[in-house]
Amino acid sequence: MTYTIAELYNGQTEKLSRVFTAEDVGRTSELTKDYSPVYEQAWEGQYRQAVVPGLLTEGLINQVISEKLPGVPCILVQKDLVFYSPVHVGEEITAELVVIDINKERNWVTQRVTCVNPAGIEVIKGQVVVFILSKEDD
Repeated sequence: MTYTIAELYNGQTEKLSRVFTAEDVGRTSELTKDYSPVYEQAWEGQYRQAVVPGLLTEGLINQVISEKLPGVPCILVQKDLVFYSPVHVGEEITAELVVIDINKERNWVTQRVTCVNPAGIEVIKGQVVVFILSKEDD
């Protein structure tokens, strides 16, 4: 579903889930040239298994924005995210975005972001602001 800015409202919520694979991590490393060893193996005393790059997990947030909320052409103008817990290969992560502010003069929508793992633990929390490119005819 896609929404015009006039159809959006505070509290509106959308979410998507995804399981990140070792192949996803490998492709992300190739594109970003980030080959940190934490993406390939457990890290003694810290992580029980390989960690998914934060940039890849952020991609799930972008997918919610582009496909569901607002689901129309838009540009990310601000993001403020805190990575509370690592995301591991094979975990299903759910990204939920909630509209918390609509600025019709600027065509900006602010959304609260929460990503959780299967145990319900918040792995990412923050907010994003998107500029909706499709203007309303008033």
